[in-house]
Parts: sequence; C-alpha cells; structure tokens
Amino acid sequence: MIPAVLPTYNRAALSFTEGRGAWLTEAGGERYLDCAAGIAVNALGHAHPDLVAALTEQAGRLWHLSNLYRIPEQERLAAMLVDKTFADTVFFANSGTETAELAVKMVRKYWHAAGTPERQTILTFEGAFHGRSIAAISAAGSEKMTAGFAPLLPGFRTLPFGDHDALTAALDDTVAAVLVEPVQGEGGIRPLPDACLKGLRAACDATGALLIFDEVQCGMGRTGRLFAHEWAGVTPDIMMVAKGIGGGFPLGALLASERAAAPMTAGTHGSTYGGNPLGCAVGAKVMEIIADDAFLAEVRRKAGLMRQKLEGLVAAHPDVFEGVRGSGLMLGLRCRVAPGDVVAAGHAQRLLTVPAADNVVRILPPLTITDDEIAEAVARLDAAARALTAQAA
Repeated sequence: MIPAVLPTYNRAALSFTEGRGAWLTEAGGERYLDCAAGIAVNALGHAHPDLVAALTEQAGRLWHLSNLYRIPEQERLAAMLVDKTFADTVFFANSGTETAELAVKMVRKYWHAAGTPERQTILTFEGAFHGRSIAAISAAGSEKMTAGFAPLLPGFRTLPFGDHDALTAALDDTVAAVLVEPVQGEGGIRPLPDACLKGLRAACDATGALLIFDEVQCGMGRTGRLFAHEWAGVTPDIMMVAKGIGGGFPLGALLASERAAAPMTAGTHGSTYGGNPLGCAVGAKVMEIIADDAFLAEVRRKAGLMRQKLEGLVAAHPDVFEGVRGSGLMLGLRCRVAPGDVVAAGHAQRLLTVPAADNVVRILPPLTITDDEIAEAVARLDAAARALTAQAA
C-alpha cells in the first residue's frame, strides 16, 4: 500500500524534533552535528534568534496579501538585493525551481520582443541541477532526472562540463542564453574556474546571448562572497537565488538587469505566494546579516580552517577519500568508496552530510558554525572513515 506521503524520497531513518545553531535533536534525544544545513538552506543555522524574531513579529501583523497589492516587505528586500548586486529588478518566488521557470520565460520573452523568437536555444552543462520541473529537468538533461518524463521541453542543449572547445563551437549568434552554476552542487561540488566565467561573459557579450547564473546553492555567502560569481569579477544578466536567502523559510528570487527584464510587463508572470510578507521579512533579516562584510570575512576564515582540516582527513584516510574540492563552506569530499556509505557512517557518528554525483559527499554547514564545531565535525568524519576501513578489512 502506498504511504500517505508520496514515496519519492529515499529518506534516512531519522526524525528531528528541534534544532539550535549547527545542532539537531533526534526524536530519541541524540544530538547530531548538522553539516548538511537542509542542503545549504539553513545558512544561519537552526532557530537563529534574529530570524525567529523577524518571523514572529511579521506573523503577528500580516501573513498573506497576494500580489494584487503592494507589499512593503517585498519592496524592502528587493531594494536590498538591487543595492548589493548587478540587478535592477527582482521577482520573488517560493523555490529555486520556480526561479528556473521564470529564467527560461524571461529569455524567450526577451528574444520575442527583439523580433527573433526563433532564437530559443539555452546552453547548459553536464552535471547541472536546476530543479525538478519539466523545464528544469529538460535544462539539466540527465538520464537520472528525465527518464520516464518525456516529452521534455525543447530548446536546451547540454554541453560537457569544462569543455571550452565544445562551448566555443556551440555559442554563436543563434543561441539565446547560457545557463550555468558557478559551483555545481548536485553535480559534485565542481567550481567553474574564474577564467571560464570571464570567458562566458565575454562570449555572451560577443554574440548577444543572455548569461544566467544559477546561485541557488552556491549563493548567499556560501562561498565567502555574497554570490559566488563575485570571485570572478563578472556579472550575469539573470540570476536564480533561493535556499539560503530564506534561512529555512521557503523563498526564491530571480534577479535581472533592466535589459533582460524589460519585456516582462504586467501579466507576463505571477505567483500567488511569491514575495509574501512572512518570507520577505525573514529574507530581509538574512540579507542584513549575511551581506555584512565582517560576516563574509568570517565565513572565509572558517572555510580556510575547515578545508585545512579536511585535507588532513584525506591524507589520514587515503583508502576512503581521494581529495577535497569546492569553495568557501561549500566543500566536497571525493570518495574512493560509495558516498552513501560515508553519509551512513556519518549518521552512526551523529553527523549529517549530503551525497552528490561524481562520488562526492557534500559538506554544507551553517555559515555560523564555530571553530570548535568544525573540529568536532572533522573528528566525527575521521571516526566514520575509521569505521569504514575496519568494515572493509
């Protein structure tokens, strides 16, 4: 008999009832150190007092209006995002997947308004993940996500990751846009080198194609800058944001330049819940905290400490781990054993991590993790690796 909750997830046998900072308490009372952060969502940890206060205050005043009316909290958060980024305008949604849908619509509307509606192809990259809607899985193109869901949405062409020659051959004046994650998350914590991001920007400028960055997982301070593309000194035309921006409250945002967004006039897109007062009140508090230069400097410092300790872990367990990669506190351990086994061994040590493609385990702690908690996380990974080695002996 099918369960009441549709069984589309392969869930761990864990049920958490409370969280504080980087720690979660399971129903049985055991405390787990959370280096998953809800898959990079709980950027400020669990039950951050400032977020609790922002949500509680807003909840006592107003929850929902719909976008039939002006929403002051939405306008405030939009102004903060515009002030801190390349963007001229923002559309609020509830998830990263919804921002992917709007990004595709915006590209198509842009070229329709330009008088060349046949310019529809969006170039994407192997290993990408942009959500679970039909448009998003069509963009990613992987067999794992698309099997059984045909017909897919046309208009996408997937290129090999990191293949400069393939990109050069494909990106001409018939291409509508390029969609890329500055750091692939689900694809195995694979950063795109700064030189590649600079090259993408130059190539799009030369052909007129729009450049879309998917910063749903790598944005909001995760790499030590407010957004990962800032390391390369380039800007996109459109950017997808979600996960960390709500600190755990469902919130997404599509940021765009005036050039890209101008054809999206009244009636061309909408959302019932997108930009609701609750989400935007929390998002504004998240932005206030994370966009602070001192906070980001501290993320970078802690990222260096964690990477150093993880490199030591790899050196100590060459039979289990192959290497460390990533940026900031978006780190990956490439494994010589099945990533699922490492995650499960971590559970036995009361540690939460996230598997990914390319034999990688993701380390995505709250950006507020302390030095002592970093040391404890690596110690628990060390114990997990020792257990795996003993099992294999």
